[in-house]
Amino acid sequence: MTLTTHPSARAEAADALPARPRPRPVHRLRAWPLTAVLLLYPLWWALGLGVLIFFVAAVPMLVALVRHRASGHLVKLPPAFLLWLLFLATVLFGLFTLGTDPVGTVPGTAASRLVSYGFRLGGYAALTVLLVYAGNVDRRELTQERLVRLLAWLFVITVAGGLLGMAAPRFEFTAPVELLLPRHVRADGFVQSLVHPTAAQVMNLLGGETPRPGAPWGYTNTWGNNVCLLVGWLLVAGFCLARRRHTKVLTAVTLVVAMVPIVYSLNRGLWIGLAVMAVYTAVRLAMRGRFAALALIGVAGATVVVAMVTTPLGDVVTARLEHGKSNGVRMYTTEKAVGGMLESPVIGFGSTRTTLGGRNSIAVGESEGCERCGNFTVGGNGQLWQLLYAHGLVGTATYLGFFAAALWRFRRDHTPAGLAAAAAIVSSLAAMFWYNALVTPLALTFLAYVVLWRNQQRGFPR
Repeated sequence: MTLTTHPSARAEAADALPARPRPRPVHRLRAWPLTAVLLLYPLWWALGLGVLIFFVAAVPMLVALVRHRASGHLVKLPPAFLLWLLFLATVLFGLFTLGTDPVGTVPGTAASRLVSYGFRLGGYAALTVLLVYAGNVDRRELTQERLVRLLAWLFVITVAGGLLGMAAPRFEFTAPVELLLPRHVRADGFVQSLVHPTAAQVMNLLGGETPRPGAPWGYTNTWGNNVCLLVGWLLVAGFCLARRRHTKVLTAVTLVVAMVPIVYSLNRGLWIGLAVMAVYTAVRLAMRGRFAALALIGVAGATVVVAMVTTPLGDVVTARLEHGKSNGVRMYTTEKAVGGMLESPVIGFGSTRTTLGGRNSIAVGESEGCERCGNFTVGGNGQLWQLLYAHGLVGTATYLGFFAAALWRFRRDHTPAGLAAAAAIVSSLAAMFWYNALVTPLALTFLAYVVLWRNQQRGFPR
């Protein structure tokens, strides 16, 4: 005999069963915002969006992160991120000190300093979004290998920009974004530095006008800083990831060619940064028993010495070391930064200030005939001095602590990409004495952090 269930009973039983959870909608963080910034950077530079592209790209990145979290997915935060949030809070509180006039600076109002303050705050915020987004991008969208190759591509572009600056130092043009701005806005010097593409900065060094490469990063100091931050990625992509011999040959040729603009940039900070990175990497490898790295550093050093002796490059280096025109100004502004930090040690003055006069007299100021005679920017000669002056000891400690924590946290990452990333962060910390970090150097430092962070989440090929 077959038993049958009444339809009403079946309905009641179905109601008693727990409801099946709906499948979570798939929402991947796409790689295109980050890829577009890195791969198409020459285009953004030509359009007048070189630096501003990081602000622009932060918008779709932030929207995607919000949607990702709203869909129930976890947004991972980098290690020691609380330190970085404390730094951002210090920068934000600096708004209340903008109206202060430190001793020996040009008087002004908080409103008159809002533009520079807002640019720095916006830059830090936009790059924070970049950091979090890059660390959460789906690995099916952006593998570690592809990220390394994108950064290596930027090094090639930097070398090409250096060669352009040497061959056509006065090359410049009006970018489309620049044309869209009102005439009085695009005539502003600060705006010009953001939207007007130039190949080089022509400075009065070595007894005359000297072109120093800047493309596509705007300033020659930024160009030198980014060379240090990017060179390691070319080595990893060209020698560790490449499977074809001709790729390794092209990598070696690129490095040799890069030596020319590196030397002719007259950038002593760049030379020191490369040496710091080489020594750091060699020591890390030697600690793992790979002493051949020390021998390789010796061979590379001997090769550089031979090149200096047998080619005109040596004369350029010698002349630059003998003509340190910026030393006096740097020392003067450094003393002003330290003095200002002692005047407001906790959170600083919120932003930079302009000195009242010059090194010799408060009556000496900047003029058309002598642009470097006075009215110097306090905090403009290095990220460390800017942190101390603008954000005090709290801002400086949290900023440095964030990167120091990364170096300690990932100290056991001995993969090629891990070593390149750590060396980039070390070079960034060394460069704090003479280079400012916003915008592109800090962006590249964050991406080095991301490589280490993603390596920890899933191993990188050894």
